[in-house]
Amino acid sequence: MKFVPLRLSGAYLIEPDLIKDERGFFARTFCREEFLSNSLITSLEQCSISYNHKKGTLRGMHYQQIPHGEVKVVRCTQGAIYDVIVDLRSDSSTFKYWESVELTAENRKMLYIPEGVAHGFQTLQDNTEVFYQISNKYVPLAARGVRWNDPQLRIEWPMAPSVISDRDKLYEDFIV
Repeated sequence: MKFVPLRLSGAYLIEPDLIKDERGFFARTFCREEFLSNSLITSLEQCSISYNHKKGTLRGMHYQQIPHGEVKVVRCTQGAIYDVIVDLRSDSSTFKYWESVELTAENRKMLYIPEGVAHGFQTLQDNTEVFYQISNKYVPLAARGVRWNDPQLRIEWPMAPSVISDRDKLYEDFIV
């Protein structure tokens, strides 16, 4: 696997090395030793999937309040997403910065999201599925979010949302 550091402190784009032959290919998507050698969290508490019917569906921006913070490894297994992370760690050199990557079933790339970073995505195709590996169990009372179109963060989305939950629409702006 290739671990490509992103602009946001502690975030990585992970590119699997495809071993190809006449059958197709084989690739690892997780290796404890390789994650540890890049100083990344290796404990996984749960895995989840998100299925989205319509292109333009927007989910986010979500995070878990400390002490229930989560590290996530996100991969698009069907379709394509515009994946966005926002650094909410006040002690980080990239505090309040956002970054985006395109994850697709075809490119097989994964996004490593450190604790304290909000996550969201917009689907670029109908019938898109996203797979999450998560370091901590979901605690509903610790679930938080910031509004997807917060004027302070100025996230640039590829299109107006076609579907967005009431919860995601009603998150407040991020206030320091």
